[in-house]
Amino acid sequence: MAEIIQKDGTWEFDGDALRLTPGRDKSVSLLRRTLGELVVPLGSLAGVSFEQGRKAGRVRLRLRDGADPMLLATGGRLSESHDPYQLAVESDRYGVAEYFVAEVRNALLLDQVPGDPVDTYLLPGPSVPLSFSAGDGTASFDGEQVRIEWNWKTEEAKSAGGPRTIPLAEITGVEWHPAVGLENGYLRFTVRNAPTKTPPRYDPNCVDLWGFKRDPLMALVAAAVQARIPHPAAGAGTLAPAVEPADPPPPLPAPAAPSAPAAEDDHDALLRRLRELGELHRSGVLTDEEFTLAKQAVLKRM
Repeated sequence: MAEIIQKDGTWEFDGDALRLTPGRDKSVSLLRRTLGELVVPLGSLAGVSFEQGRKAGRVRLRLRDGADPMLLATGGRLSESHDPYQLAVESDRYGVAEYFVAEVRNALLLDQVPGDPVDTYLLPGPSVPLSFSAGDGTASFDGEQVRIEWNWKTEEAKSAGGPRTIPLAEITGVEWHPAVGLENGYLRFTVRNAPTKTPPRYDPNCVDLWGFKRDPLMALVAAAVQARIPHPAAGAGTLAPAVEPADPPPPLPAPAAPSAPAAEDDHDALLRRLRELGELHRSGVLTDEEFTLAKQAVLKRM
């Protein structure tokens, strides 16, 4: 098992999944603390990277397109501090971060995890019920319907219709945008047979957001709804029946014999990893306990 513990959070990898637990430090964002622990299956990953900085680095997970309802609903617009798939790493733990990333990469390689998009959610959305207040309203979701209640700051043209209750079956899409500069953000629900280009401040299916601390929590409502409506890519890969060719296609050539068993390449990679771990241990980057755990993880794969 590989593990990295920081003020920003704790990430553990057991070979099959990553467990991401946000830290309790006051610098950890309200969104990540509210979201809580995430379990990310290895099969949902497209890659992992580690970027070093002068004072701190950052480990980043890259998920397969379409795997996570939160990333779909927010469209990649979460900032670094709110993104649950990024971990800030202090400079004295760079060696551990490099080892952690290498372990995840090796597992992706050994398990031959594809990095292509998916048409089904591989991670669950936030648990329900949820209810958050921000901007000009309160958005609640119980798994079956969304309810929006307005406050005293809501435009009269929108609040005049009273609270909104939208059945989940009528929602065809949801999106969350943060406030940027002088432009407000929003949480918008696209309702069946009611397309709209109305600005968020006047749209009764939209909560207008002004860039305050609780705005990102509305992304949790967006993710919970997104996880419970049909995946936007579902059925996209269905093709029309192909037209039969006039002449039969030529036979496919016989597959060439592999030049060397793949197992040998994997074995060589694991041996190289053992040598690297030994060097990190001798140089003091890895403690005795970390080295023992890392070595056992590699030997199990051999």
